[in-house]
Amino acid sequence: MSNKKQTPPYIYDVDETVFDEQVITRSQQGPVLVDFWAEWCAPCNSLAPALVRVVSEYEGRIQLAKLEVDDNMRLAGRYRLRGFPTVILFVDGEEKGRFHGSRASHWIREWVVEHLGDF
Repeated sequence: MSNKKQTPPYIYDVDETVFDEQVITRSQQGPVLVDFWAEWCAPCNSLAPALVRVVSEYEGRIQLAKLEVDDNMRLAGRYRLRGFPTVILFVDGEEKGRFHGSRASHWIREWVVEHLGDF
């Protein structure tokens, strides 16, 4: 039996080939946060656990799509990303908000409520 914790289905990796289906289309059923990150990026690595913690608290009412930017630079360009990490919130196929840099869980919670309310 493995000690590795299972990733919940509402937290998943995406790339350019599935982005429209896994982010834009899914955001029509409920909010999707996209974490644009890079392996070499220290703030990206410190943000990841906080994002997972907050998204997990919503138990699937918010999806978290993780997109590694080095392999998906066209998407970084499409959304005019200037630095990493950048997190973009999609609702009904459209961007509803974004933030840059590493943030604590409490800050992310407040940002989600500010953009989505108590849904």
